[in-house]
Amino acid sequence: MKRIFTDLEINDLIKETKNIEVNDYNNLLNLTRQKKQHLEKEVVIKKNDGSSFIIIIRKNKLNIIDFSVILGYVPHKSNSVFRLRRYNGKSHGHTNKIEKDSFYGFHIHTATERYQQLGMKEDFFAEPTSKYSDINGAVSNLFNDCIINIPTGGQSLLF
Repeated sequence: MKRIFTDLEINDLIKETKNIEVNDYNNLLNLTRQKKQHLEKEVVIKKNDGSSFIIIIRKNKLNIIDFSVILGYVPHKSNSVFRLRRYNGKSHGHTNKIEKDSFYGFHIHTATERYQQLGMKEDFFAEPTSKYSDINGAVSNLFNDCIINIPTGGQSLLF
């Protein structure tokens, strides 16, 4: 049975300080892996307890506003990514199934306990945002919102 994370655990993971390596930071938007119509990059941030955070950046090769910038968590002795936050582009509409509100535009998904309890994807809940309008802005917001430290010596290529 899949573990359900509480809202408190989710918030604690999001607010935990994460330190990215200089080389990983400098190459973050060098999306090299191809998956169908998308390019993708993953960066792993290891924790001392054997768990890790993972940043996944995915963008459509043809549509610049079709992207996802994701912060995931991989528990110790697991290979399953629990998506804590997902910053999506303006390429599709979204409807929150519990709240029944719909919108179209840039939006931020956040993992919630209530969606997990109903057997849905942990990060299905989303809210529209005007905090960013491109993939660089989404990455910047992920770093700010999720306490990801930019390393000394990191080039300011992203922001």
